[in-house]
Amino acid sequence: MTTITIEDVESVRFSAPDLAQMREFLRDFGMVEAPETGDGILRMRGTSDAPFLHETVQGDPAYVSVTLRAASLSELQSLAEAEGVPVEPAPGPGGGSQISLRDPDGFVVNVIASKARLPIAPGEAAAAWNTIAGRDRPNQPKRMTTRPAGVARLGHVVLGVSDLQATWDWWRARFALLMSDEVRTPDGIMIAAFIRLDRGAIPTDHHSLNFATMPGRPPAFHHAAFEVADLDDLMVGHEHLKQAGHQQLWGVGRHILGSQVFDYWRDPWGHRIEHWTDGDVFSAETPGGVHGLPVLLGQQWGPDAPADFV
Repeated sequence: MTTITIEDVESVRFSAPDLAQMREFLRDFGMVEAPETGDGILRMRGTSDAPFLHETVQGDPAYVSVTLRAASLSELQSLAEAEGVPVEPAPGPGGGSQISLRDPDGFVVNVIASKARLPIAPGEAAAAWNTIAGRDRPNQPKRMTTRPAGVARLGHVVLGVSDLQATWDWWRARFALLMSDEVRTPDGIMIAAFIRLDRGAIPTDHHSLNFATMPGRPPAFHHAAFEVADLDDLMVGHEHLKQAGHQQLWGVGRHILGSQVFDYWRDPWGHRIEHWTDGDVFSAETPGGVHGLPVLLGQQWGPDAPADFV
């Protein structure tokens, strides 16, 4: 089996019956439109160098796929050869190459390489914080107004799966991944896996992928999470979404596993979508952890998870 290095999760694709309504929601969420390529797909970008983070095709409401970014075209080609799939032109702005795979539950996993990168947009300047440890904003008042948060990048994707061990075996056989934290039942059954990218000495997000198995639940998309600049950015974005009448799901709070400050919303068709900031980053030398059920949906501060979050 060929295992390749992944630099990041690149984008997610959904389908929805009204692209204009999705565009309006994502603008309120903090994304901007990517250049149109004439294929009828709505693509939205953030302030990172990715040409787009979120795609919507016309259709019934559904999650469609996740796209990963390979470290090199040669690695992508090696994986394509091992899987017996063609390397094709990557769709959308930035060009490049792409292959498409399906994991054990049939989830579509696209892998791209050589897609052109964009200049990183400046976004809103993050004002320094005055704390007990340091007064880093002398002679400068902090003034903020409600506005969309400055979404930078896709941070992670969470999927409910039918057989967590089979899913983990499939993904780590093809991509260089590390287990950051796993959650097990009292009798030792793994029910959730928080997985980061293995980039050696380069620290990566605590989890870029999260898989979970819930008894009686079919495989399904759970949520996609997008990183914003900082806590102030998340909070002004929270107020903007609330005033615009969008449906909040859970937050604001700080997770236990991964430590992110989180704020979950639903898009117009009910898909869970998250703003987050200040998450843990680990290099390959950090060992994984094993935890019990209470930490899975626990928080260090903030409201308890609602019943419809699971």
